[in-house]
Amino acid sequence: MGLHSDEIDYELLGHEQMVEVELDPGETVIAEAGGMTWMESDIAFETRMGDGTESGLFGKLFGAGKRMLTGESLFLTHFTNQGQQKRRVGFSAAYPGTVLPIDLSSIGGTLICQKDAFLCAAQGTKLGIAFNKRLGAGFFGGEGFILEKLEGDGMVFVHAGGALVKKELKGETLRIDTGCLVAITQGIDYDIALAGGLKTMLFGGEGVFLATLSGHGTVWVQSLPFSRMADRVLAAAPSQGGQQQGES
Repeated sequence: MGLHSDEIDYELLGHEQMVEVELDPGETVIAEAGGMTWMESDIAFETRMGDGTESGLFGKLFGAGKRMLTGESLFLTHFTNQGQQKRRVGFSAAYPGTVLPIDLSSIGGTLICQKDAFLCAAQGTKLGIAFNKRLGAGFFGGEGFILEKLEGDGMVFVHAGGALVKKELKGETLRIDTGCLVAITQGIDYDIALAGGLKTMLFGGEGVFLATLSGHGTVWVQSLPFSRMADRVLAAAPSQGGQQQGES
């Protein structure tokens, strides 16, 4: 694959809700815009188009165009230690949950994750899209079932809402709500299927679509996807017909 990532150290803080990355002089970590919580002196940051693995203007534009399809920003923020000593920078997501650290070199160099799960990664990590094999399966999953592909040989950090559950598949099939999928390793086949008949879809209270996962590998599941929490907040908002409670 030819991708080589910076060898960064890290520490999980706040019951695994935050990650603090330690950078040696010259090392860089890339992150989604708005994910940084704090940074020490000598850390310089710059917003750039793409993840830094693309070469030339066309490569950067092509990579940015793929991120547009996921609904993510065209740009990533690069944090570099420009000093002579080790420095630290902290990252956290915008809602409560768990930060999951994964060494890509230990899982074959590739992780596939929910489009809004990526938090940060060592420089040299390539971000792309994992298109589903079946036409339409990657775009009609109820909550935007588009999966990102993270490739490299270093550390990546993804965020799960609520509790995080790890499941090992050894040929079994697992069906989950599309929004509850956090990440999967290579060897897991994925697809989208309707959740029962019309009556179930309209009155069952479950999602219209389910993600069907099978094969051999690891699946990470979250208990509280942001889309589910946002739906409940909007439903309770007065402008959407909800009632104000506990207010004078």
